[in-house]
Order: sequence, then C-alpha cells, then structure tokens
Amino acid sequence: MRVCLLFLFTLSLLWSFAQTNTEVFLFDLNMDKGVFNISNFQNISNNDGYDNQPSFMDNETILFSSTRNGQTDIVKYNLNYGLKTWICFTEGSEYSPLKIPKQHAVSAIRLDPDGTQRLYRYDLDNSSSTVILDTLIVGYHVWSNKNEIVSAVLENNGLSLFTSNLNTKKNKRLATTIGRALHNIPNSNLISFLSKTTTGPSEIKSFNPSNGMIKTIAKALPDSEDLFWLTENSILMTNGDVVYKLDIHTNLGWIEVASLKAFGVTNLSRLAVSPDGKRLAIVGELIDQAGTNTSFSDQPLAPTLDNIKWLSGNWKGEAFGGQIEENWSEPSGGSMMATFKLIDKGTVVFYEIEIIREIENTLILQLKHFGNDLKGWEEKDETIDFPLKEITHNKVVFEGMTFEKISDHEMNVYVDMKQDDGRIENVKFNYKK
Repeated sequence: MRVCLLFLFTLSLLWSFAQTNTEVFLFDLNMDKGVFNISNFQNISNNDGYDNQPSFMDNETILFSSTRNGQTDIVKYNLNYGLKTWICFTEGSEYSPLKIPKQHAVSAIRLDPDGTQRLYRYDLDNSSSTVILDTLIVGYHVWSNKNEIVSAVLENNGLSLFTSNLNTKKNKRLATTIGRALHNIPNSNLISFLSKTTTGPSEIKSFNPSNGMIKTIAKALPDSEDLFWLTENSILMTNGDVVYKLDIHTNLGWIEVASLKAFGVTNLSRLAVSPDGKRLAIVGELIDQAGTNTSFSDQPLAPTLDNIKWLSGNWKGEAFGGQIEENWSEPSGGSMMATFKLIDKGTVVFYEIEIIREIENTLILQLKHFGNDLKGWEEKDETIDFPLKEITHNKVVFEGMTFEKISDHEMNVYVDMKQDDGRIENVKFNYKK
C-alpha cells in the first residue's frame, strides 16, 4: 500500500500541469536602460498535450519536456533553424531536462511505467542513458557543479532539499517543505529554492554548497511557484497572464513588467532566460485552450480543397543554408499542385513535385523528389504519401507534414525528417509571399 501511495504522489507532483494543454513560448528580451521589453512572439512547442519545463543549453538551444506518442519525452530545439530533435527513446516519460556542466549530455527525471522514478544522464552523441541518482526519488534538480547536484526529493508527502556528491556518493538533507523551483543564482555559487510556509507566501532562500549556509532573500510572489533569476539582483515570477520582477535590493516589491494577454496566453508557470539575456522562454496556455475565449481558429473544417486554398501562391524562404521556393496552384480538377526547389550557393540542390488531391472524402498529400538534373529519387511508381489528419482555419495537418497560416503573406511548414541515425527531427520552414 505504501508503494502505491508513493507512486500516486509522484504522479501528482510531476503531472501537476499535465492535465492542461501547456505550450512553450519564446520571446526576444530587451533590457535596454533597465526597461523590460518582450517581442517576436513564437510558440516553439506547437504541440497538443503537455509541453513544459524549458531550460537553455546555450544561446541557440533550448530543452523542454513534450508529449509524444502518449508519453513525455525531451526535445532539443534549435532557435536558429526551428529544428526539433528528440533526445530520449525510452519506455518511460522524461521531465525537467538540464544541460550537465562540462559534458555533452543532459540530465532529466525518468518516470518508468512501473512507477520507478530516478535521475538519468542522456548522452547527446548516442542517446544512451545511465542512472545518476538511484537512492533518491528526485522531483526537480539543479547542478551546483559537474560533481554535485541540489535536488527537490519526494518524501513524507512533500519535497525536501538534498545535496548529492557524485564522487563520494553521499546525500544530505538540507531542508524540508520546499517548492519545485531550484536555480543557480547568477555570478555566484549559490542555489536558490522556495521554502513553503503555513501562512502567507513562500520565502526565497539561498543555499551555499561550499559552507552549507542557508539565508532568506525575499518573500515570493503570492500564489506563485515558479521563478527565474534575471540577474544576481533581480528575479522574475509569474501569475495568471502577468510576469513580475523583484529587485532584491529595493523596497519596491513585485512589479508587473509584462502581460501576455495581448499574445493570447494565460496561466503562466515556468520560465527561463538565455545565458546572454536576449531570449525569454515561458510556459502557458493559449487563451482559447484555457476556456477564456471562444476563438474559432482550432475548430475542425471539412476535408476539402476549398478550405486550404489559402496555400495557393508563390512562397519563398530560407532553409539548410540556402533559398527555398514553393509554388502552389489554385484548386482545380480535384487537386492542388506545387513545385519546390532548394538553391544553395546559386545551384539547385533538388526539386519536388507535390499534389494534394481529394480521395474518398478526405485529402492526401503526395510528392516525388528529383535531382537538379531531373532524375527521380523514388522508383517509377513510388510516391511519398502524407494522409490528412485535420484542417482548421489556420492549419492543414498531414501525418508528417503541417502547413500553418501565420497571415495572408506568411506561413510555416513543419516536416518530420528521418536522420541517418534513425532519429526523427521536426524541421520548420518559414515562407513569405
């Protein structure tokens, strides 16, 4: 019975946000003259289900947990190319990914189908995984250095703060009744955590791994659980659709610095800032998904060519270091036709011929590839087929390829592409006409 209760408690902590359709959003962040300004809104997860727990590997790469095939796995997202790479292929679900210091590897919590929960290391070169901590049920963690981990451990129906030395294999409890937010404080060796109180807001405290000292920094934003250090003197927290900032050396308290309501986002939770301070990743829900708006953009439409005729036109963009061009015809004769080409350094790399045709009360996308000499890649009668999954007012979703309408003059195309090592990468192409 105790094992069953612990398993259920583990699930309730890790999946506290999993019942909602959360997304990971990205903004450009400008702090010129101390003014907090966000722009260039992007939904980088763009995925049904649970997308959460972002952390930056570097200024060009972000990690987050994402739903895939009914479980939660880890995505490595390239900000320059909009490229998604799945880095784990286990039967369990993975959460809370972090770059391991001085290693080409990621740490993440794995929850296996039998309820076993442990902290693992995932090698980014070969996707292999090994257990890091096997005696603690880690819920959340942060690296103090390459040999020491500070973690929120599940015990006694709550979370306790532990430090673990990987060389000595020793674990030490530091505090009890803490929150899930663990972070390195910039320009220091300190770790911050939330200390829960029976009344009033939690307290933000620091832990010094060198001498074990714990100090109180400030009161947390009321009714908030997630924070991130913008600098060594300022903290961000979220509540509703608003981002708040606290300067710890002033008496101004928590000040609203941004509202995401204008972007259609609410129920904000976790957030992360890139190492150079120029990007903000934040988790939330789209307003229509949260039930506070009756937007019709996600309502399904009939599978007809007339409902996707916005695809027609001459579209151009950049990908793979070159220029891409795609020309779609208007619907006629029960089909739409397109030609595609990739140009690199002034030379055509390859062509595609694509068609979308009506068949048995649905649509199917079919294509064939050709080299720059027009010699076909596929066999004579072979095509690559993408059956239709869904049409909405701004999306055409095929199995393996999605067209997303941004405006009358811009669209994104997302394509699942198999790599040489067997991994599937979701590649984003941005077009304008």
